[in-house]
Amino acid sequence: MKRHFTYIAFGLCLLTSLFSCDKDPGIDDNFLNYKIEKIPATKDYTLGAFYINYGNFNPAILEVPSVGKYNFTNGVPAPAVMASHIQQAAKAKINYFIFSLRSANGNLSSYTQDSLLVRSFLNAPGGGDMHFALSYNLNIGSSTAAGQLPITNTAPIENFPSYLEGFYKDFERMTNFFKLPNYQKVNDKPLIIITPAQNLSSKDNPALYAELRRRVKAKGFDLYIVGMQDRWSPPQRFYFRFEKCVDAMYESKMVDTGDSPDRVYLFPQLVDQNWQYWKSYLKGVNIDFIPSISPGFNYTILNPSSKNLPLGRNAGGASEDEKANFYRDFCNIAKKSAPDNGLIFIDSFNEWRVDSQIESAESYGDLYLDVTRQEFKLNP
Repeated sequence: MKRHFTYIAFGLCLLTSLFSCDKDPGIDDNFLNYKIEKIPATKDYTLGAFYINYGNFNPAILEVPSVGKYNFTNGVPAPAVMASHIQQAAKAKINYFIFSLRSANGNLSSYTQDSLLVRSFLNAPGGGDMHFALSYNLNIGSSTAAGQLPITNTAPIENFPSYLEGFYKDFERMTNFFKLPNYQKVNDKPLIIITPAQNLSSKDNPALYAELRRRVKAKGFDLYIVGMQDRWSPPQRFYFRFEKCVDAMYESKMVDTGDSPDRVYLFPQLVDQNWQYWKSYLKGVNIDFIPSISPGFNYTILNPSSKNLPLGRNAGGASEDEKANFYRDFCNIAKKSAPDNGLIFIDSFNEWRVDSQIESAESYGDLYLDVTRQEFKLNP
């Protein structure tokens, strides 16, 4: 109820400000009428880039990676491709890749495939020098086998004891990765992401997370847990699934604007306002807010009939440097909203299907790798 009063009070204040003017408001009076401030890096931000297994390179994708079009055979790219990706990440000064990990309890074959991708990274030249983290995927980490239901079902997970136990076991199993010297840590705690954490239905989420932490602690590790919530949503919407549960939160791809033209044409300002609010609110409940940025997004690559407007990529101008203006603005918004620990997510390194990748391409070269390094590191 308290949250509803907050929204009502905000709306009344906004109406009061609109109708108390001596003149009709114009564009100069709009609170979204501003340019994104350029914020020089005052420290080296800690950058994690989502690494995507997309299967086969779809022929509808016109961009060509600098390494050539590549597939994930049995979930793994060719060794030379992975080695090149690690080299590109080093050029961008990305600290770690984030790999999706599905449930061994719910889908053993998918878990095996995901594990092989992580192993291919670890075994590639340079893989031991770069860090990595895991993202536990709730949407595709579940099973409809007898006695189990998808974890996204609205029924609380406690109603299905076998699945609940499997859920805990999945995290206990992850400690084998946590033991590796190049697993990404925050304050000496292994970083683990849960996506989308809003779908983790429980009778008592704080108790669920407390038990999860207890079990992993018994294996020798305290966790830094990051929960992902759906894009373009207020932080209070699923407060009962995050507060007193996770250490940090982030919103999924903000560049996925749906069919809302306003979000496209006012994207930098709307995200800036959204993230400032998120950071302020979460600070009050002792949760870090982590910005997640992308250089672009385009649904129409694989779905030409989509009504969703493309966003970003090459929207800034004609020259090579101007092409990255959208991404530079996004980087500055992220710096403005970043937590004290400097964590920032990049979504993604190589998601070519929706044009959100920063991976090097034949058309734009290393442009987005260079911008990433220049915007987030002290000595680019």
